[in-house]
Amino acid sequence: MASQPSQQYAYRAQKSTGLVGGTPDYNPIDSFPQPDVPTRTFKYSSDGRLFAYAIPTGVRIYQAESAQLLQELSLPNIVDISFSPRGTYLSTWERPIKLEDGAQHKNLRVFSASTGEELIAFSQKSQEGWELQYTISESHVVRLVGQEIQLFRPLEWSKGVVDKLKVEGATSITLSPGLNPSLAIFVAEKKGQPASVKIYSLTSLSAPPTCQKTFFKAQRSQIKWNTLGTQVLILTQTDVDQANKSYYGETGGLYLLSAAGNFDCRVPLDKEGPVHDFTWSPNSKEFGVIYGFMPAKTMLFDQRVRSLHDFGPAFCNFISFNPQGRLIAIAGFGNLAGKVDIYDRRTLTKVTTIDASNTSHCEWSPDGRFLLTATLSPRLRVDNGIKIWHCTGPLVHVQPIEELYQTSWRPTLVDVLPAFPPTILPAPAPAASVEQHATVAKPTPSRAAGAYRPPGARGLEASSAYKREDDAPSGGSTPNGRFSRSPAPGRFQNGRRHVPGAPTSPSPVRHAGDQDKRGRKKKGPKENKKDALAAANGNGTANGEASARPSIDIPPVNGDVDAIAATNGEVPPTPGADLGLDPAAKKVRNLNKKVCTGVIKCLGTRLKAIEELKEKQKKGERLEATQLKKIDTEAEIRKELSTLGISS
Repeated sequence: MASQPSQQYAYRAQKSTGLVGGTPDYNPIDSFPQPDVPTRTFKYSSDGRLFAYAIPTGVRIYQAESAQLLQELSLPNIVDISFSPRGTYLSTWERPIKLEDGAQHKNLRVFSASTGEELIAFSQKSQEGWELQYTISESHVVRLVGQEIQLFRPLEWSKGVVDKLKVEGATSITLSPGLNPSLAIFVAEKKGQPASVKIYSLTSLSAPPTCQKTFFKAQRSQIKWNTLGTQVLILTQTDVDQANKSYYGETGGLYLLSAAGNFDCRVPLDKEGPVHDFTWSPNSKEFGVIYGFMPAKTMLFDQRVRSLHDFGPAFCNFISFNPQGRLIAIAGFGNLAGKVDIYDRRTLTKVTTIDASNTSHCEWSPDGRFLLTATLSPRLRVDNGIKIWHCTGPLVHVQPIEELYQTSWRPTLVDVLPAFPPTILPAPAPAASVEQHATVAKPTPSRAAGAYRPPGARGLEASSAYKREDDAPSGGSTPNGRFSRSPAPGRFQNGRRHVPGAPTSPSPVRHAGDQDKRGRKKKGPKENKKDALAAANGNGTANGEASARPSIDIPPVNGDVDAIAATNGEVPPTPGADLGLDPAAKKVRNLNKKVCTGVIKCLGTRLKAIEELKEKQKKGERLEATQLKKIDTEAEIRKELSTLGISS
């Protein structure tokens, strides 16, 4: 085990870049020198042997295990870098510029990682899809230039293109892994022509494609090969959803194609909605898909698109197998809560659930026992940092980092690591950083929060209105018995608003019928009229009981005013007041007011326009026949205004 590489990870922030050792201590690698300027990107080689980062003045290449500097390339303005699968070659990309002599700027360059020698250079305008695609043995490399696929031999860069293939409308290519590499070429739909995917054998590009399929609703695609390079999953999408159900476009479909051309099938997805994520298992025999509107559905299929297991609906959009294919992480990130469910592939049972809220990046460790989650900028600018969880759930390491931009595990070949144990081992003891994080994240509260009190009751002694016996119902414990909540103490007294410092007034006289009226449903206009007439004729209340009336009576609505005035000795209401109108009459009156106001406004506007035309006529301007006819209507308009009582 002495030769086993450490579980190392790297990070890049605004003010720092570092390498950190793995379990159990997670200590920074002291031999790695911190760059004196902010880095733009970093990359591990696929075998984990090399580590490189780019700064504004160049690129530095290190031995990942010992953090020893191997090469420093003086290349200003490098934006992105990439290693070949075995770490033999390093590719760099910089933004294209116009040269003074008018020559084409070759902004994609390939260097030897061991010597730093520049081997070849290309012109690549777009950063999207700029990386060269190597075979796993580095025997060939392919590149898409316009609609032409160019093939090179890295051992003979000086010979240039050794083979090429022109495919009309080609928008992207994806080279398969494995010992017998194949090339998948995607052609987007255009001018009513369907999209297509064609698969060629890399050793015979001039031969007909071994497999091809056409489909609609495919303006862009995601292509994922299995580890052996024998089958490929293709997800087609459109930029605009014609049904207007998704802002991010419409999912055309998920298809499985065989490189040999002996099998192709559309993956049956039985829930409406987009495909959020899909991935192959490392064993190349099964794959998982998350699809459908939230809560999404997660399914496991075999290589013949037969369903193996349904994980049920959940709020998730991320699925990942650990490198050994033993565990499956299903999570919901982005605008979801950040819950991570880990399942055992053998038993298809849930191992644990991790609460990793605000996660921007999630990645399994090479040994398959730990899960790295990170909150990155600019996705989120607060609480940036790295957390490492054991596959059984416990948090084993925390590293808060201000303005964290990038992080990743150091890759390690699965063959070098020990096999995943048949029984999941318990989690190791957490690092000291976990205890420190818990102390900072959960400070001891200075005082108890206590019960909520409304603003009007703060600073006052608690009233008995807020207290009730445990055995008494909540409704009977309130002061007035009407509501389940009491008024704030000091704000109301005896049913009236109480002003602090003012002398208290005697309680109003309550009658027998008042308590019955309280809490009853509000009556409509017809019922109020009946009650008023009944009270005026001396028939008592609505329930037939006589009751004493208050000192001021409400006049009846549409009743016999003279008779009531003679009985009670009161002055009748003023004629024309609102109290003498029923609601229907009020509506008619208000409607008449609105109509009259609108007519007056319209006539005034027309009269103002006539005055302006007359002014133009006085100045000698020539008027149209319609304008002269409009001036002739002045007398008629003024007559209409006079009938409405408006003097013009």
